[in-house]
Order: sequence, then C-alpha cells, then structure tokens
Amino acid sequence: MNKIIVVCGPTASGKTALAVELAKRLGGEIISADSMQIYTDMDIASAKATPEEQQGIPHYLLGFLDSSESFSVADFVRLCNEKVKDILSRGKLPIICGGTGLYISSFADNLTFGESEQDNAFREEMKKFAEQHGADALHEKLREVDPEAAEKIHKNNVKRVIRALEVYKTSGKTISHAKAHSRENPSPYEFIMMTIDFEDREMLKERINRRVDEMVRRGLLEEAERCFGQKNRPTAAQAIGCKELYPYFRGEKSFEECVEEIKLRTRQYAKRQMTWFRRDKRIFHLKFGKNDEFSDLVEQAIAYVNSQI
Repeated sequence: MNKIIVVCGPTASGKTALAVELAKRLGGEIISADSMQIYTDMDIASAKATPEEQQGIPHYLLGFLDSSESFSVADFVRLCNEKVKDILSRGKLPIICGGTGLYISSFADNLTFGESEQDNAFREEMKKFAEQHGADALHEKLREVDPEAAEKIHKNNVKRVIRALEVYKTSGKTISHAKAHSRENPSPYEFIMMTIDFEDREMLKERINRRVDEMVRRGLLEEAERCFGQKNRPTAAQAIGCKELYPYFRGEKSFEECVEEIKLRTRQYAKRQMTWFRRDKRIFHLKFGKNDEFSDLVEQAIAYVNSQI
C-alpha cells in the first residue's frame, strides 16, 4: 500500500467531517495539515476538531506544540513522513486533512530541505523593517532578489517573505532555486487528492459565519484573552480569531465589531485557500450543491477514491 488520501480546501468547508467519514469507511487514520492546529493553546481559534468530532478516529499533529515555539514547513514534511510510514506499517490508510496548502503541496511534491543557516539577527532586522516601512516595502526587497518567490508569496505573509530573504542571505541562492532542486525525486506515494467545491459561494460564507458564532459560544473570547496576556507568542498573536479581538481588550472597538472582523478575515482567508488549491491540477473537486446532504458528499468522495484504486 502506498496510497494517501488528501482532503483539503477552505476553512469551514467540512473537511474534517468528510475525512472522519472516509476514515471510518476505509480504515484510515488522519494527519492534520493545519499550521495553527499544531499549537496547544489555540483549540477554539484554530477550529481544532473536538474529541466528539474525531469520533474515535486517531488524529495526528494536533495540539502538540506551544505557540512560543517555531514550526516550519520542513518540520511538517518530516513529521508527516513519520506518521505516514507508521500508519501504513499497521495496514491503515493515511488521510491528510487540512487547509494549509504549503504543507500539503510540499509533502505531495516530496520536497527536501537543505540545511540553510538560520540568522536570527537578520530575521529580527527584517521584522523591524516591516514594522517601520510596511509589508509592501519588505515584499519589494524579495522581488529584487527572487521575483519568482515574490510572485508566489503574498506580501502580507511577512513570515514567509522573511524566510525567503533569509535563505538568499545565508546560502547565496534563492528559495525558488532551492525548491526546484528539492523536487528532483518524486514521492514514493500515490495521492488521491480532493477538495469541496460549493455550488454557491454564499453557502461557504454562511458556514464561516456560523462557525465564528459557534467559536464565540465555546469560549473564543477567553482563549483570545489568554493569548493577549501572554508574551513571546508571535504565532498566536497573528492567528485569525485572536488578533481581531485585541482592539476589544484595548477598549478601541466593541465586541460585536471585532466578531464581524473575524468573520470578514476568515472569509478572505478562505478565498486565498481556494485560489491555492485551484492551482493544483491533481486535486479533484467534489461538488456540493444547495440541496445536497452531507451523505451525498461522502458517497461522491468514496466513488472518486474507488475510481483511483
């Protein structure tokens, strides 16, 4: 067995529920591919699957890292490889589920990562530069040395922009060059990749709004307040669902205004996710219409998997 199922797509689209049903039907275990769900103190803001939602299916790479610690795509690829091998060795089917496109594509493309030097002083220098001059100016620095990476990395993703600049500074080679060489060996696995496409985009918008309301009901305010009060939590500070509430804690906005901002930012993030996954031609698009039931989606996914085996 060398098959791996990937269930990817935008936030609030129903990926986790679909992955769990596939795992139950096909004897699978789930590996999370979400850059925020790895952290221990962001259960609600990251929409981490609850034990009830997991339905007894083993889930890996969920809530194992403190948000003060750094975690890279290279770390994800390494750990995902370990989990895939373990799951396959027990005769189970690995199911990767998540919305972090960079994690998923890096693993599927079998990217290898060189030991480029870290330069923490340079990182801090670039962070301060971005704070003083803005993300646009930082992004322009990247465009000057690596226009290919600049086209692929959004200007607001300051962390990735800085990493690309750091690779160039420490190795003398662009991150695009490094990635091109890292794809020389194909993956030993066969991927069955799928995403959920909504017939009407308003359906996803409504799902996002309902999810945010449910997060508030479950205690998002208290979780965000804990993050707000902690120092050295740069990841938590930037997480959607936390940072939008900080103006409320500072007395600058009402709670209702901040919740509406969370909904807006989440919808914008979902749009970026859909754009990412549309670019990958390996991904099959499951159709979910207004009158469809969740069971219809599951059967559609099962039929696609069977057609690929």
